[in-house]
Amino acid sequence: MSGEVDDFMATLAHPLKSGVEELRSAILASNTEISEHVKWNAPSFRFGGDDRVTFRLRPGDRVQLIFHRGAKVRSDVAEFTFQDPTGLMTWLAPDRGVVTFPDLETMQSQQAAVVSLVNQWVRA
Repeated sequence: MSGEVDDFMATLAHPLKSGVEELRSAILASNTEISEHVKWNAPSFRFGGDDRVTFRLRPGDRVQLIFHRGAKVRSDVAEFTFQDPTGLMTWLAPDRGVVTFPDLETMQSQQAAVVSLVNQWVRA
């Protein structure tokens, strides 16, 4: 865990903060190659030095995980494919998806599937 993210989380006022903490911990525990920092005013996960999955904490009535391929559109977008075996992801673009959590119960019940999805995504 990152001290930068720990400090951010210490001051976060969000109704689903405990779910964010649980999911954050589960993702980091699942893969030693995943690191974190703060991006877009939220915890963000890196793999191989590239941002790949970032929390979206606004609006405050839900939490989203944005699955992306870095800060800039990559030149291989047309060739990129990813199969979401969980069916949880909504596609925003051919190489950008989102998983939405409307409440804590959903975050907890989908945690294992989302952690698996994150680990598949960072390698795609």
